Formats: sequence, structure tokens, C-alpha cells
Amino acid sequence: MLTLDISKIAPFVSTETINAYADRVAAAQKALEDGTCPGNDYIGWLHLPSSITPDFLTDIKATAAILRSECDAVVIAGIGGSYLGAKAVIEALSNSFQWLVNDGKNPVILFAGNNIGEDYLSELTTYLGTKRFGVINISKSGTTTETALAFRLLKKQCEEQRGKDVAKKVIVAITDAKRGAARTCADKEGYKSFVIPDNVGGRFSVLTPVGLLPIAVAGFDIDQLVKGAQDMEKTAAQPLAKNPAAQYAAARYALYTKGKKIEILANYQPKLHFIAEWWKQLFGESEGKDNKGVYPASVDLTTDLHSMGQWIQEGERTIFETVISVENPEHKLLFPSDDENLDGLNFLAGKRVDEVNKMAELGTQLAHVDGGVPNIRIAIERLDAYHLGQLIYFFEKACGIHCQLLGVNAFNQPGVEAYKKNMFALLGKPGYEKETEAIKAKL
Repeated sequence: MLTLDISKIAPFVSTETINAYADRVAAAQKALEDGTCPGNDYIGWLHLPSSITPDFLTDIKATAAILRSECDAVVIAGIGGSYLGAKAVIEALSNSFQWLVNDGKNPVILFAGNNIGEDYLSELTTYLGTKRFGVINISKSGTTTETALAFRLLKKQCEEQRGKDVAKKVIVAITDAKRGAARTCADKEGYKSFVIPDNVGGRFSVLTPVGLLPIAVAGFDIDQLVKGAQDMEKTAAQPLAKNPAAQYAAARYALYTKGKKIEILANYQPKLHFIAEWWKQLFGESEGKDNKGVYPASVDLTTDLHSMGQWIQEGERTIFETVISVENPEHKLLFPSDDENLDGLNFLAGKRVDEVNKMAELGTQLAHVDGGVPNIRIAIERLDAYHLGQLIYFFEKACGIHCQLLGVNAFNQPGVEAYKKNMFALLGKPGYEKETEAIKAKL
């Protein structure tokens, strides 16, 4: 089971201070459970793990099996919560050199619709020109610019390369049950489709078809992913003293009130890079509003100790650090001996590489705490589907509680629309004539 260690924030925030939030945390949990919190139309994630049925997972796996058998590559078209969770889990569970060692059993998983890069899209379509590829189009509305553009290109190419009949078989839509351009397209073309629940926002949607189908297509165990989340759902329903998600939320809030306004999520396992990217969206989009919220940042260590380490150690003291630690690696590799010992590292010979990594983690933690950086440690036993399921739900529940403590609506994102309005005005989209005139006057 995931474990949380907040002992190294004690020099900055006492245990008594954390425990004093027990009543407020309980009230936050009750508001989520009772649906009395702001944004209560979007709390379907709260009991999502326990609501997932074997029949639902069987349908997901059956569709994944078709894509796996019919495709050399599958492109996931989506942006924000429509791709980050799936990418995070797939990257965490994949061989680090999967593109070089692909054994032909699993399709290559690619991502599009998360940028408007002309070179990226051109290079992607060129790569796919020699591949049997399929597409999972993830969009509730079907009108998000980045994803809609990518899907236009991919749909056309797939139909031209593979024919309309095969394209209908290897294009899957994950969208709204009844409304929107993506739903209309799926129904018209006869695509297999899955529904994005109305009461689950994108950044909380990893355990819906949005995340589960791409993860299953990549060849990973979604039963275990869900089981991990189900177990954490039970643990995270308990009072503060027995609830690591609540403790993490309370610790973050206590540090925030002490002027620690930036949280750096660190890892010592390169495969966790996109877990941090997903985490940044989850917390940044949920709590960054009303001029409130902890700023979420991330580093990959020890790599970034040689770039960001100086700032973390001696920069402005407005930060705290949370480390995700994986207790047991999947492989065993010993530090080699060298006869000449020019680098002076023979004292490490025979030690596991992971032991060296763990001592780097502990040494860095102690140095950062000495340097005035409160430190939280989240440990998972190993990097597998079950423990990632735990980690995902742990962060989701902590986020929901923390936003209640902050007094913000965790489930809206009004600021996301600002750039879209300006972009559409600059591009002269019909219906935006007044906005186009106003924005041109600023230029």
C-alpha cells in the first residue's frame, strides 16, 4: 500500500498543526460525499473506481484487442485530461526504449491533438504513411481546436490508406453520450464509441475509457489499475489519522498558509516524468483560481539536480518538495568494478544501482530540509499497474480535499477559455467579429 511520510515538514509545520485540521478535513470530505461542494456536478470520480464493473472492463479489453490485432500504431488524439493520464500510465509501465525494442506484440502508442505544431503533425502523418494505424479520438465536444485539427488529418489519412471499411473498425470515439461534433461523427461513421461520463471532468478521467482504453491497447493490466484505485478509494474515505490523501492535503494547506506557495514534485525514476505532468494539470487546473492555489512544478532527479538543484537548495524559500519514491525496481543491476578506478567509484562496486539512487534520494532530502525546504515523501512498493492505480486516486482525493480547504471550486476552469477567445478572434472565426475588432485595436 502507498505510504506517506510528512515527518520532514516538522521543522516548518508541527504535527499538532496538521492534526488540528482534522475537523476541517472531515468537513471537506463530507462536502464531497454529500455533493454540497462547489462544482458538485463533477464529483463522479469520487466513487468511480468502485463503480467499475467486470462487464465494462471486458468491453474495453475487447475493443483494445481489435486495435491491437489490426494496428501497428495507434494514435491517441486528445488534449489535457484527454491524454495526460493515459500517457502518464503508459510511459510509467513501458520499457524505456520501447521504440527500439518493440517485439511486434504491442502497437506503438502515439499522441496527437495536444498541440498545433505543424512540423509535429507533418512528421506524424509521414511516419504513419507506412503503418497500419488506428485512432482513438477523445473529445467531449469534438470542437477543441488542437484535437479536432489532428483528427481531421488522421481520419482522412486512415480512410485513404486503409479504406473506409477498415477505418470504421480501427477508429474509436470516446466522447459525450448524446451531444457534440465528435458524437455526431461517431454515429454517422459507425465508429465503436465509449462515453465520457457527464459528471467526471477531464483531469479526473484516467479511470474512465479516456484512460483505460489507451492503456489496454498498450498491453497493460487495467484490472490491476482499477483494483489499486478501488483499494485507495476505501483508504482515502477514512478520517485524517488513517487517511494518507487527507494527510497530504492537510500538509499542503498548512505549508501554503506558512508562505510555501510552490510545490515541486520530484521523482528518482525517469518513467514517472509524465505522472508529474498529469499531476501538474490535476492540481494546477483544480486549485489555481480566485488568486489562490499552490503552484505545481516538477523535476526529474537526479538529472535536474544538475540544473534546478542550486535553485531548490538556495533560492527563494517559498517552496516545498514532494518526492515520489519507488521502493523496488523491476530489474537488478550491480555497480561494476574497474581495475584502473580512474573515477574513484570502486567503493560502490557490487552495490545495486538502486541502492546508490536511494542514497542520492535520502542525501538530497536531508540537504533540502537543511536548506529550508519542507519535504514530503510518497512511497509506492513498485512501478506496476496496481500501485499506479493507488497513486492516481490518492492524488485525486487529496486534490478534492485541498480545494475545499482553500475554498475554491475544484472542478471548473474558467481561465482556460481566455486564450481560446483571443485565438478565435485573431483567426477571424465567424461570430467573433466584435472580439476581432477589439483585439486588433490592442495590437
